[in-house]
Amino acid sequence: MKQNIINEAIPLFIQFGFKSVTIDDIAIKMGVSKKTIYAHFPKKVTLVETSVFMHFNNVFEKILAISKHSKDPIIGLYQIKKEALKHLSNEKNSPVYQLQKYYSSIYNKLQQMEFNTLGGMFSESLKKGIEMGLFRSEININFVTRIFFNGIRGINDVQLFPIEEYRIDQLLINFSEYHLRAICTPAGVEKLNIYKKELDI
Repeated sequence: MKQNIINEAIPLFIQFGFKSVTIDDIAIKMGVSKKTIYAHFPKKVTLVETSVFMHFNNVFEKILAISKHSKDPIIGLYQIKKEALKHLSNEKNSPVYQLQKYYSSIYNKLQQMEFNTLGGMFSESLKKGIEMGLFRSEININFVTRIFFNGIRGINDVQLFPIEEYRIDQLLINFSEYHLRAICTPAGVEKLNIYKKELDI
């Protein structure tokens, strides 16, 4: 039953937001009483945290697979951006917005989980780019990896980029290009410009 509750809760949380969805909503969707849910999750926050980590672990696995099979790190970054946008939005009912605003401790844990899970992948991607002559050989891989993740956190910060003024898809596009142009060789910049035309970015 516990796994069934999580499986039913995740789509509701993702569609309507972690704050907006109530235990009543989940109980009605499942056709059970609230007591049944509370027997496994005494507090809503426990269900939210469990659902967050399960959902985003699946997202991170998809990102790892994209990176593994991409033909080069530049196109891989844009493919990852495309996947990430499926789970981000500027709406106030978006899961990431509501996590940041109403469940900040879970959001902070998620950020650390993101770095722990994807940091190594990103470092390997930088090494691959250097080997292919797309990224500058003198870049500090550890530093660039951490700066990249810090930048991703920054553009998701609704205090820095209020959702009324900034679209997350455009922020991701702008940040991705900003990041790549800072580390690309001339050959990398040339390939970036080609990809931008092909992908109509």
